[in-house]
Amino acid sequence: MLAERGRLLLTVVGELLAAEVCAAGTRIRGPDERARRERQRALRIRTALERLGPLYVKAGQVLSTREDLVPPAVARELESLHDRAAPCPFDRMSAVLEAELGPDWRRRFRHFDTERPLGCASIAQAYAAVLDDGRSVVVKVQRPGIAAQMTTDMRLLRGMTRTLARRTPVLSETIDFEAMLAVIFEAVRNELDLTLEAANMDEARAAVTAVPGIDVPGVVHATERVLIQRRAPGTSVRDADPAAFDDAERERVGTGLLTVMYQGYFIDHRFHADPHPGNVFVCPGGPTTLIDWGMIGRLDRHLSSTLLMTLLGLANNDAHAVARAWSEMGRPTPWADIGAFEQDMSVVVPRLASIPLDRLRFGASLATLLRLSTRRGIRTNPMIGLLGKSFANMEGTVRHLAPHLSATDVLVRQTGRVLGEYAAQSLSQQQLGFTALQLLSGLETLLPHARAVGRSLSGGDLTLQHTAVTRPFSLVDHRSSARIRRAEHHLLGAAALVWLLRRRGRG
Repeated sequence: MLAERGRLLLTVVGELLAAEVCAAGTRIRGPDERARRERQRALRIRTALERLGPLYVKAGQVLSTREDLVPPAVARELESLHDRAAPCPFDRMSAVLEAELGPDWRRRFRHFDTERPLGCASIAQAYAAVLDDGRSVVVKVQRPGIAAQMTTDMRLLRGMTRTLARRTPVLSETIDFEAMLAVIFEAVRNELDLTLEAANMDEARAAVTAVPGIDVPGVVHATERVLIQRRAPGTSVRDADPAAFDDAERERVGTGLLTVMYQGYFIDHRFHADPHPGNVFVCPGGPTTLIDWGMIGRLDRHLSSTLLMTLLGLANNDAHAVARAWSEMGRPTPWADIGAFEQDMSVVVPRLASIPLDRLRFGASLATLLRLSTRRGIRTNPMIGLLGKSFANMEGTVRHLAPHLSATDVLVRQTGRVLGEYAAQSLSQQQLGFTALQLLSGLETLLPHARAVGRSLSGGDLTLQHTAVTRPFSLVDHRSSARIRRAEHHLLGAAALVWLLRRRGRG
């Protein structure tokens, strides 16, 4: 398998390089010719990724949000990457069903449509079925051999990435290719074990009960390669007719989807990484159902809170807040130009803030910030690529039904709820204990210095030295102080608590 996949990779890369060499040997006549060549190159790259298989398609989808890594024409082309494949013959898929559910697997079903799969992706196929108790279900079956193929591809990609990191040390200091790849691998592994996807669905279904009208299919049964779930009512947003929904319902659906997205980022710290229009089902007068929970992302509290501060900074036209929060998501390299990044933000943030709210796209805004921060030598958290993909997909899904709806408005309306949750988390017994340990640790460091100062005071030999400040405080100074970072998060918790108490006081 390794040799076979390696040969395919070398063949595809060789064809791409040969095409580049041929193109370089011909003269470019004018900007139209240059634009045409860029489109051709982008198409070749997209076709190559689709030819290489699902892992490369997933990587390409994430790269479509990373304009700091790929040219704009390539990024636009990669946005059209879809994980589709020709149907696998059912006799091969039935072998998987027999291995996972037993030789009498057909007895579970009153009907099983083997002729027309509901969906054919490169990792699995989905079939409509009716259980023996009459429930309509979808049966997701993993393609034979795909787990071994993707595991091999992960090994090959990891080796290529390490070679790239060694050959480009300066670029690798700014962009952590291995960490970025690890985020993609972690997200994809859930799709190779359908019991993990089932667990994701159970968690998500419990979480979305807080959002009226949003649902996640119930899991009937799951094994490593087969997942049986309740069938979602209606049709996908991709195939839905917006005219079938009145204005109020379109706004309700869009608001619910954006609310679930923000809840995942800022409260649950777990989000659907691929909410494109094919993965959201709607029906007039019925629930909105999110399917396909194989690819998810997880955030820690620090990244979640700094992301919130970044988005609120964009919404409030606060360039300094955006620059500060964005730098908190990663770390400056030794050659980072923080001052130039702050200047970039002073230009870009007002421009983004001036866009009408119904046309402001947070996903595209994150891509812009990512490109500028990379150019200025700031290494950004590798999860940002997956976040950008999730943002862009969900915003695109909402635009299908409710193009007038503002993601910014929904965020502002959700801020109170998010701050309330932050307050609850900050006041939890576990968090209070952790904060107490941090304070005690700080006191252990501070007490010896305090004793030394006390001895100097009592002996009358304390000397104060003033050193002129030769440069202004920068974000590098901010990043260097872990205590300041912790204090900011405690202040965020305190702000949330104040908001919560005021709200209760008004009630």
